[in-house]
Amino acid sequence: MSKVSVFSSQLFSPVSQNYKTFPPPRAKIVSVMKKIFLLSTLILVFASVSLSQDFGAEAQRTEMKKLDLMVGKWEGSGWMQRGPKREEFRGGETVQKKLDGLALLVEGRFTDSENPQQVTHQTLAVLAFDTKEKGYKFKTYLLNGSGGNFDLKLVEGGWQWGFEYPGMAMRYTAKYTADTWFEIGEFSRDGGKTWVKNFEMTLKRVG
Repeated sequence: MSKVSVFSSQLFSPVSQNYKTFPPPRAKIVSVMKKIFLLSTLILVFASVSLSQDFGAEAQRTEMKKLDLMVGKWEGSGWMQRGPKREEFRGGETVQKKLDGLALLVEGRFTDSENPQQVTHQTLAVLAFDTKEKGYKFKTYLLNGSGGNFDLKLVEGGWQWGFEYPGMAMRYTAKYTADTWFEIGEFSRDGGKTWVKNFEMTLKRVG
């Protein structure tokens, strides 16, 4: 047998390596296609379940609607007491609904009344309702790098939140009408028996 004949018989022989691996058997192709189809079906099912599952979003939105008066753009002035010095400021707050009403984004920026270039107070905060704890959560970020997580509660005509230091408690109370945001800050050194005002702000709706 010639060398060409030998090579040809090896290349096309049923037992040759080339013939055994290409093309794959039809049964193997069908098996792979079935697995792909099954995996695709499972992915679609899980995606559908995740999208339709209720994580309490509607209950959260219902509670957040109680704070709708906050939404908008506000501008005005106020004062704060720092030791013996009383500082006056001007500025505003911008409150936006986020995630279709699941949360409020609150941005505040205030400058010294006599020196508009001097920022006295700048904050970013996220306000949302926690269905597990059945309460409002207020997460704040300040320009100086500080911030925190606080509980906020509704009071007549507005809301109130606060925090405690060793030997002192602070609270802020805001009241709203359709066009006015009035807020005060107070501190107590006797466990909340008496309160002293050290902050006041009045803003008017401008948007």
